[in-house]
Amino acid sequence: MDETDNNLASTEPGKPGTAPDPDRRKILVAATGVAGGAALAAVSVPFIASMTPSERARAAGAPVSADAMGLEPGTQLTVEWRGKPVWILRRSEAMLRVLDDPRHLAKLADPGSAMKSQQPAYASNAYRSVNSEYLVVVAICTHLGCVPTFRPDVAPADIGPDWDGGYFCPCHGSKFDLAGRVWRNVPAPTNLVIPAHHYVSGTKVVIGRGTESTAS
Repeated sequence: MDETDNNLASTEPGKPGTAPDPDRRKILVAATGVAGGAALAAVSVPFIASMTPSERARAAGAPVSADAMGLEPGTQLTVEWRGKPVWILRRSEAMLRVLDDPRHLAKLADPGSAMKSQQPAYASNAYRSVNSEYLVVVAICTHLGCVPTFRPDVAPADIGPDWDGGYFCPCHGSKFDLAGRVWRNVPAPTNLVIPAHHYVSGTKVVIGRGTESTAS
């Protein structure tokens, strides 16, 4: 084989010792990328389809419903709305009496819910709720976003003799009462947020949408 034959052989694709074809390499890379994207889509679709309607609603920020029928007075449950924990507290008669006690109100920074952005208009009352027996409140401290702890016990040693029960944030010591109202002289600047909500029965509440007459 002369030099001309060797040069021809070195450029023929598919034979040992041949130089790589740039155009052919581009086609292979593109095909690999398409195949990888198709595989990812194939995995993602079943995952999304496996989510229940309520999970998809929560992910989209849609209203969610919860039933507090099984709650005993003085206990609460947690639901998720817009990726945030929301507490539903069933307040006892003793808890309700504290909320409008002048001695207790004097401890609070915003007892009358003057900060309008922290609750719907229909929850600007001493109980910060539609139904005084139940509190619906976003469980995130308004200082730095920690989740407070539910402390219904009165005058515990670790919080102090003035404590009437409520929510205590262990991160920096912020205090909120059983209506989510912030105490004076604590790091949190405002009351806990009351989300829009309404009741479709005595105990079933929809969080994320107010009543038709007071929607927010």
